[in-house]
Amino acid sequence: MFEKILIANRGEIALRVIRACREMGIQSVAVHSTADSDAMHVRMADESVCIGPPSGTQSYLSIPAIIAACEITGAQAIHPGYGFLSENANFVQIIEDHGFTFIGPTAEHIRVMGDKITAKDTMKALGVPCVPGSDGGVPTLEDAKRIGEEIGYPVIIKATAGGGGRGMKVAQTAADMESAFQTARAEGKAAFGNDEVYIEKYLTTPRHIEIQVFGDGKGNAVHLGERDCSLQRRHQKVFEEAPGPCISDEERARIGKVCADAVAKINYIGAGTIEFLYENGEFYFIEMNTRLQVEHPVTESIFGVDLVREQIRVAEGLPMSFTQDELEINGHSIEVRINAEKLPNFSPCPGKITAFHAPGGLGVRMDSALYDGYSIPPYYDSLIGKLIVHGRDRAEALSRLNRALSELIVDGIDTTLPLFHALLQEEDIHSGNYNIHWLEQWLETNMG
Repeated sequence: MFEKILIANRGEIALRVIRACREMGIQSVAVHSTADSDAMHVRMADESVCIGPPSGTQSYLSIPAIIAACEITGAQAIHPGYGFLSENANFVQIIEDHGFTFIGPTAEHIRVMGDKITAKDTMKALGVPCVPGSDGGVPTLEDAKRIGEEIGYPVIIKATAGGGGRGMKVAQTAADMESAFQTARAEGKAAFGNDEVYIEKYLTTPRHIEIQVFGDGKGNAVHLGERDCSLQRRHQKVFEEAPGPCISDEERARIGKVCADAVAKINYIGAGTIEFLYENGEFYFIEMNTRLQVEHPVTESIFGVDLVREQIRVAEGLPMSFTQDELEINGHSIEVRINAEKLPNFSPCPGKITAFHAPGGLGVRMDSALYDGYSIPPYYDSLIGKLIVHGRDRAEALSRLNRALSELIVDGIDTTLPLFHALLQEEDIHSGNYNIHWLEQWLETNMG
């Protein structure tokens, strides 16, 4: 059993892991930059180590500093959270070379799924349905135009190493191809140091449906249903729920089994999420995230499981604590991501919190590292909290979300809270009638 785990992250996800460690009787080590000396995860951990200056590159992304912190504190394992180094195969390899345990999948699985083309080819071979598109990278504009004609417009050009909405451009017609192709390549090169792109059919009104999978690394795997993450702005998720309001029990069982079987065949270990576009009853694979997702709490809420605890267990070599037959959906859960951003432009808004009050009551969970007097630094992601609610059904969850939002107080900075108050007035939100383009169209009309 692990006696001490180092968390290579910050903010609410670091707190999330610390809490799981504490419940399991495991000591926790927080790492932090000089800008995060007073952060809540530093206060809550059993030990803390400063690993560098404010810049993420010199602190949370510094592999030597994190390895040194492990050696200094005697931690046996590292939990990466999400973001930062969580999907860095080189990091995993270095951890293992130094005799520590990485709480997550193998370096090889991260490497395979981190390359969009390789991931698609792998999933196709495992029987997972994929979006029609190019077979591998597209080296020239002439190739791009030929593929566009073959699969039909509109198409989307994506950077092979892309993520977070960067390196993705839509060509509605052949006339748009040159600009979209060149822009996607340039963004991929600038953001990821790789200008290779691939092309897929662009679905016009899909939903974003993702399947939570979990494996023990020994050929056993389960799925924990789906999450609907269709409400997005610039490919960034804003509002997530489980189960999806448009997915039937039969569809869930079908696609869930396909995903669980796929990851079982490759001996996947730990938590993973297989993401799809869903349109007209069909699922199309887009990518796999080899880590814990930001939105994992909605899955925990409806299944009554602790995914972080489970990650730690299988990393120790223990079996999963549940089987597929034991996983039953209970009710409905919704999460909204609260960012320190100024509307309507969503510009970052760091600053000092003058008052903070988290909502409570039955079925309400607030994952946040905020506290009164805390100064949000300007160096990191603007996510400052996740409000998660659970109800017996979707209507109750929406009502509970409305109530919880009315209780939540974050003063001293601008946040995206007004967005959620406004969205809950919309009939399409209550009926579940939305797709991945809905929110951006709504923002253009209501906040443009």
